[in-house]
Amino acid sequence: MTTRKPLRADAQRNRDALLAKARELFADGCFDLRFDDFARLAGVGTGTLYRHFPTRAALAEAVYREEVTALCSRGRVLLATLPAAEALTAFLQGFVSHLHSHHGLARTLGALMSARPDTRAEGGRDLDQVIADLLAAGVEEGTFRDDASAGAVLMLLQGICTACGDPGSQGDADNAITLVLDGLRREAVGPRGTA
Repeated sequence: MTTRKPLRADAQRNRDALLAKARELFADGCFDLRFDDFARLAGVGTGTLYRHFPTRAALAEAVYREEVTALCSRGRVLLATLPAAEALTAFLQGFVSHLHSHHGLARTLGALMSARPDTRAEGGRDLDQVIADLLAAGVEEGTFRDDASAGAVLMLLQGICTACGDPGSQGDADNAITLVLDGLRREAVGPRGTA
């Protein structure tokens, strides 16, 4: 993802306050507020809002990027601290759990990012890379089959997340992740279905 020039401490605090308030409002489905209201609700001036985020789309994009960055960072930490199979399990379960508990935010950002395909594609590439790294570690460890692509896993993950918006669907989402992980295990493949 693109890097920003470091901000002064007070400017960073204002930017963080705007992003935190926007994340909260998006999670509640409040995207259609007057744009200036984001500044008022975050406790900053409108000039500060426009200096950091000249448009509503720029604000949504920044929230989306932060969400993706946090998920990717978690994946890298898991990879560095756990065996590959455990790391991928924790990453996939955590990803689905995060989107389930922040469904309003995920739904709002998904709708907003559909109009910004470049940003969405960039976030997808970052997630794809983290999953590819987790899979490669599992292949090297001898746990995962070597014919599964990160793109396929991400596609399955997106499908699970799309379906887990209903209350009480977390259990089904967890079961779906278990099925994905079972399909990735090395012993699951062989000639004509043999182990």
